[in-house]
Amino acid sequence: MKTNTIITFILLIGITVLSSCDSEDNLGATSEEYNVAVLAQISETISAFPLDSLDAEEISGLELMREEEKLARDVYLHLYETWGIRIFLNISNSESTHMHTIKVLLDRYELEDPISEDVEGEFENSELAALFTSLTSFGDSSLVNAFRVGSTIEDLDIKDLMDLTEETDNEDILFAYDNLTRGSRNHIRSFVSKLNTSGESYDAQFISETLLDSILNTPKEAGNW
Repeated sequence: MKTNTIITFILLIGITVLSSCDSEDNLGATSEEYNVAVLAQISETISAFPLDSLDAEEISGLELMREEEKLARDVYLHLYETWGIRIFLNISNSESTHMHTIKVLLDRYELEDPISEDVEGEFENSELAALFTSLTSFGDSSLVNAFRVGSTIEDLDIKDLMDLTEETDNEDILFAYDNLTRGSRNHIRSFVSKLNTSGESYDAQFISETLLDSILNTPKEAGNW
């Protein structure tokens, strides 16, 4: 997540004013056994790719995505505690899997994990910490706003992952980013669907409106994570 993107995101959240579990909410909702199997599969698949060198941009990208996925997970857990709507819990589980995926890559390349202690709302990156506060405050103000927060996070994740994909040619990182991007597309479909059901709509803030329309007008994509 680029610094100027974070600042823009905080400003957008600050000025935006908006007044039972179903199938679309089940993204990331799995049994403990299933989660263990998926995490093992991710580790095994990534380890099969060639181990190439990394440049500074690739290292920075992995470090930022590790905490950005934590941001998504932490915000959704907070919103689940606030509203008790299962979509937030289920998608937070998926974000935990995304965090694990990046951690596998950090370990594979012997990079330091920016998450020294996994405490909700705490980040090494101070801008992400400020963003957590802004997002949770906005999402606490109404359930519609909470769905809008989810849509915006996934919008931003897709943009950042697309940008980072352009900065690497390492097969293992490309594999991870591709899967995380697909997950974010599924998540934004779910959150925007909730907004639509509430009589609201969502306008793209980071990706193009054309790309957003394309995502929303195609079915949920298959994948374990």
